[in-house]
Amino acid sequence: MDAPTHHADPEQAPEHVAEPSPEQSPSAMRRLIPEEMLERPAACPFDPAPGLARRRGQGPVQPLELHNGAVAWLVTGFDEARSVLADARFSADRVRYRDATQLQPHEVAEMAAAAERGEPVCPAPVDSRADGMFVFMDPPEHTRLRRLLTGQFTVRRMKALESRVTEIAVEHIEAMKAAGTAADLVPAYALPLPSLVICELLGVDYADRDRFQVNTSIALNANASDEDRARAGGELYGFIAQLVAAKRAAPGEDIISGLIQDAEPPLSDAQLVDVALVLLGAGHETTANMLALGAFALLQNPDQVAALRDDPAVVDNAVEELLRYLSIVQLGVSRVATEQVALGGVTVPAGATVIVATPEVNRDTRHWTDPDRLDVHRDRVPHLAFGHGVHQCLGQQLARIEMRVGFTELLRRLPDLRLAVPATEVPLRNDMLIFGVHSLPVAWSGAPGPDGS
Repeated sequence: MDAPTHHADPEQAPEHVAEPSPEQSPSAMRRLIPEEMLERPAACPFDPAPGLARRRGQGPVQPLELHNGAVAWLVTGFDEARSVLADARFSADRVRYRDATQLQPHEVAEMAAAAERGEPVCPAPVDSRADGMFVFMDPPEHTRLRRLLTGQFTVRRMKALESRVTEIAVEHIEAMKAAGTAADLVPAYALPLPSLVICELLGVDYADRDRFQVNTSIALNANASDEDRARAGGELYGFIAQLVAAKRAAPGEDIISGLIQDAEPPLSDAQLVDVALVLLGAGHETTANMLALGAFALLQNPDQVAALRDDPAVVDNAVEELLRYLSIVQLGVSRVATEQVALGGVTVPAGATVIVATPEVNRDTRHWTDPDRLDVHRDRVPHLAFGHGVHQCLGQQLARIEMRVGFTELLRRLPDLRLAVPATEVPLRNDMLIFGVHSLPVAWSGAPGPDGS
């Protein structure tokens, strides 16, 4: 699918568009979680972090002390996680409610003192949200933006993209083969495939990819300084703000133009920029890491690769199994209880923060037999890699198409694909909010592998 593109110049961004609030940045959460709950083991980087693994069997809902002194509730059970994500009593609104994963120690102490005095948990006095960060909203504000976006992400539109996704995949694989018998799969294939697709959907000039990819990477890096993250976020915001201004002046066939034309009442520039930022970041970061980490996992399980090559029709099942098995979000989403809620045998008090531990939730032994094993023939059982409830991933069908095509073409066109380095030398993204690999050196067609073969 062809889409009008525009080359964004952040120097020309509209001055009236404000930069995103740092309180809504998920990087704060990454720094407050104990490291043992996040750092995946080098020996088996596809498994949940050791801290999560040690908690298995200790109950589906458990207290978790954060580095700021707050006690959150960690949800590791599948049924309990679905309940949280579908229950309106657990709020995603980080403007009105105080999410413990975003608080400073003195704020935690203030909340504890208020609770001791018996004061009720009250939301911040916000009449209405003027931003477009729909992932951090509750109905009805979330409902309006979600409905507008659902109208852009139709099943018909996504299916029409499949031939274009295949074209992009084949083009990049053939370019890898033409360049030799080895490559880094991340920049050569896993990253450009979803990046090109989301650029075309949003009407972004793909020539600008380095600017938004680099800045997105810095903004999602938990080890980057606050100054570097703020600078990267500001540059990314300016980039998208200028793009929105261009789409207002000359609408095209892209999603941003559709939102400008279809919204009634109209969305503000600030709302459009926020929405586009979420779509651009989620549209390439998550799928790119699933493609790279998924390829790594398959290459470490030759029997599973053989199963896919013997019967390509298994790929749909394989995609769902990889989504479950890898669960690339580092820990999971958080919610705030707006009232006291009974959950998984414990009582979650009003105002408490609940964290859905997706990597462990997707390995709940009550739902999966031998959940730590990758099995592309496993009977399909619903997983929470795309979330659940009103916030379930908007672009999940597109992501499935990209993975289905991406893995199929990779294994078909490079039948002897293998790692070009020992598995222990593959650099893991433990420093990032979305797990994966920073690079994945691979070889094919007679190039020597890690054991010299």
